[in-house]
Amino acid sequence: MKYTCIDTHTHLNLPAFAADREEVLARTLADQVAHINIGTTEKTSAFAVEIADKNEGSWAIIGLHPIQAAPGSEDEDEDDRGGTPAPTGGELFNPDFYRTLAKSPKVVGIGECGYDYYHTPKDSFAVQEEAFVAQIQLANELGLPLMIHTRGPQPGEESPTGRSVYEDVYQTLKQYALVPGNIHFYAGTLAEAEKFFELGFTVSFTGVITFAKMYEELVKAIPLTNLHAETDSPYVSPVPYRGQRCEPRFVAEVVKKIAEIKQLPLEEVQEQLLQNAERLYKINLH
Repeated sequence: MKYTCIDTHTHLNLPAFAADREEVLARTLADQVAHINIGTTEKTSAFAVEIADKNEGSWAIIGLHPIQAAPGSEDEDEDDRGGTPAPTGGELFNPDFYRTLAKSPKVVGIGECGYDYYHTPKDSFAVQEEAFVAQIQLANELGLPLMIHTRGPQPGEESPTGRSVYEDVYQTLKQYALVPGNIHFYAGTLAEAEKFFELGFTVSFTGVITFAKMYEELVKAIPLTNLHAETDSPYVSPVPYRGQRCEPRFVAEVVKKIAEIKQLPLEEVQEQLLQNAERLYKINLH
């Protein structure tokens, strides 16, 4: 099947889609949108592979999210998207478990891994770093690209290292990574992005760019060959779906916005983004 777009980062494996996951998958395929489900724990990684193995146009990236690695984190992601965030985290990264999962030909990367200073206790950096490095080493071993999570501290607070989360991720990747990857939900500076490009990494943008003008100069400046479009669904629905649960097929709106910002024909942007995904994840979208 030929696809018009690919959502390079979605979470159909989370409980937000429990009631209608099959319908969402059908709508996604009907709109000629491929997608990559991203694992956050052993459970969600295994489910991402299960979904990918059963569905056309579906792939998986497996790993341990830094929030889930850090004991005492607060996160509602795996709790049906409702209520007050509850303590979570403390899961250890087991390379043997993920090595076995990666035997599926539908597994195209390791992650999402990295650093999160927003949802995690201030003293959790060492735990996050240990999980991050272990996943980089597994990616090196398997020859798979990395899916990177980055989130800085809450407003007014300092990071545990005194540096930006992007600088910390960059330094860790520079020291350990032998494979390329993607910095998802990018919100750093152009200068920081260029440092990642030197390591062979790309960046991706979500539906936020459809309603937050602060991203426009950044999107305009980054070469199209270094970009991906994503939804991070079920979160941050793009215009015109604001206020609704996000779905992978909504990535088409992100692609449209990239074309608008760069003042390029939509078809040209669609094709280049498909090629970018094929190059990084070694998949066939044509």
